[in-house]
This record gives sequence, structure tokens and C-alpha cells, in this order.
Amino acid sequence: MDPTLKTRVISELRARAGDLSPQLRAAAKHILDNEADFGLDPIRETARKSGVSTYTLVRLSRLLGFGGFDDLREPFRHALVSIGPRAGAGDWLDRWRADGAEADVRAASNSLAVVSRSIERQSPDRLRAVVDTMIAARKVYVTAMRSSFGLAHHFTYVGRMALKSMEIVPRHMSSALDDLNDAGPEDVLVAITFTPYSQETIEAAAFAIARGVKLILISDSEIVAPGLRADHTILVSTDTTHHIACTSGAMAVLEILLAMLVDAGGATVRERVRSYDSLRRKHKAYWPEIKKR
Repeated sequence: MDPTLKTRVISELRARAGDLSPQLRAAAKHILDNEADFGLDPIRETARKSGVSTYTLVRLSRLLGFGGFDDLREPFRHALVSIGPRAGAGDWLDRWRADGAEADVRAASNSLAVVSRSIERQSPDRLRAVVDTMIAARKVYVTAMRSSFGLAHHFTYVGRMALKSMEIVPRHMSSALDDLNDAGPEDVLVAITFTPYSQETIEAAAFAIARGVKLILISDSEIVAPGLRADHTILVSTDTTHHIACTSGAMAVLEILLAMLVDAGGATVRERVRSYDSLRRKHKAYWPEIKKR
């Protein structure tokens, strides 16, 4: 089998997703977001997971030039690799399992896999392009809502030590739209959202795009909302053993971006970070350390 076939299918799905009907778009989104599951699941299970009919899956297959569902699935099955817990996790998982904590083992294994998969999906060149875009901007806005807000807050809190132009929106009790009112083509918006996608975040991203702002989207899918096209998309895994998306993979990738921002700034940024630390210690922002005798 042509090893590039899966890549070509994915590229075509991304390019055509915005022009598909809602049902076909839902099927395409499921494939793009769940490549491994798609390579394993039979047509009825894929239809159930994507919320469409088996007929829709056959239509999508033929639209992409395949004879049927199995032909479309085959390159994904062929390229499939294990996405379970990585080797080298240590003996501690076995100890947890021996204690009868199977649910805890599943959660811990999932977190390890989510971080690993999220980082594996990146490339140094792609992340460097994101960092270069932020550095070149007049102002970098960062927005997220609800469970994703903590990611945005941490990224901005640390990032603005390296990049003075960075700020979180919304500020205070305003809306993100208020804070983006003066944004323009020289600016960048970093938007963080995962399934189910925040309407406020999507509206802020669409508003920014309309004003010519460059969009960096951090999400679990490239198909988030019709017409929403980012300049850079960072895809992360958010698989979870409970209802809310697991964001440990997103945090790991954000930490890499922060490290790259500091490294790009060189000695000037490192001195700026040290000055922040000195300022906080001088004004007793931290609990005093116990001096050893």
C-alpha cells in the first residue's frame, strides 16, 4: 500500500471540510479527530461514534474516490500504531494495579498517553513558526473559557515575562470582544478550546479574524466551527476517563512553547525573568523559606 495515502486522505478532508454538508462534515471531523479508532472500528461503530448514518460514511468514501468504507479505512488500519501507555512508565503502575486501584491505573495511564500523543503530534518547525509569529506581533492576546481558562492564565502569566506584548482576554469583567476592539493585522490571538467548544472563544476568534488578526488555535481538532481558519493550529489529545477533556497534553505543549519563547529571547529575556523573581522576593510574594542550621 502507498504509505502516503493516509496523509493524502487527511489533507483532502481538511481542505474540503468547510464545503461539506453538516452530516458529511461530522463524519470527516470524526476521522480527523480519531484516526486510530477509525482504523479499527467497523462501519456501524464509526457511524455511532460520529453521529451519522452508515450511508453517510459510504457517501464520504466515494466522494474521496474510494469504492466504499473499507477502502477508505484501510490506509488508516495499515498505518495504525499502538496509542496505549508507553513503555518505561515504571513499576509504579503495576504496584497501583496490585493494590486493586484499576480505575486509578486507567486514569494515570491515560494521562501519560495524552501527554505523549500530544507532543508526538508536533514538530519543532511548526512550534518554531508559532513562536516566531508571536514574537513578531505588536500584541499577543490569549483567550480561553471555563476549564481551559487555567491553561490560558498560566501561559500568559509565564509568557509575558518573556514577551511583554502578551495579555489575557477578557480582562477583569469585560468580554473578549471588548478587549479585541483595537486589535488589527499586526496582532495575534491565541485561542484555546476543546470539545464541547466554547461559543465565546469561537466568537472571539471569528471577530479577530475579521479584523485581520492572525489566529493561533490550540484545540483537539482542525474542524472547530464552519469558516474558522487558523494561521497556525496546534492539535493535542484530550482523551479522558471522565466527562471533562484531559488538558495535561495541552499543558505539556504550552510548556514547550514557553521554553522556546524564553530561549528565543536569549540573555535579555533570562535577565527579565530573574528580575521578576527578584521583585517578588523583595516584596515577600513567596512564603519565607526555613533556613537550615
